Amino acid sequence: MHARNFRHVKNRAYTRKDYARGFPPPKIVKFTMGDVKGDFDFEMQLLSTKRVQIRHCALEAARVAINRILMEKLVNEYLLVVHLYPHIILRENKMIFGAHADRLQQGMRRSFGTPVGTAAKVEVGQPIITVRVKAGAAEVAKMAFKRGSAKLPIHCRVVVIKSPAAAEKATTETDTV
Repeated sequence: MHARNFRHVKNRAYTRKDYARGFPPPKIVKFTMGDVKGDFDFEMQLLSTKRVQIRHCALEAARVAINRILMEKLVNEYLLVVHLYPHIILRENKMIFGAHADRLQQGMRRSFGTPVGTAAKVEVGQPIITVRVKAGAAEVAKMAFKRGSAKLPIHCRVVVIKSPAAAEKATTETDTV
């Protein structure tokens, strides 16, 4: 089955883990990377432009792509946060096609399906990934977001927000001068 079959949000989210046995755990290893206690000037967010479900393997691929560029260029001078948790269980009723397949498949009888993965539901304008960097590293973070958004099934936009702590620091510096 292709990932595009699970991309559109059709029905209510299926999260009942009591009934789905043997569903695969999410592939996302870490949700927060980098310097957690650092003081950063800019915050950049990767926002969704459509209402969609994103599979756990796509989220992990985007996280790895973004983190790889940030680690190469900035070493540990950043904070990367993945905001989504894939809690929706995706099921698939596998059918066998081809010669003599009619003896093996059951059609719609007992068509509950087996769990094949998990996904996260994303609304329009919801942040997917956030990166905080210092003032000189804003272009590196934009390049990392461009590389990471290619791994996601939707078009994303990048929003740059000046950190409140940096803005407060700038106003206190101008007041003292």
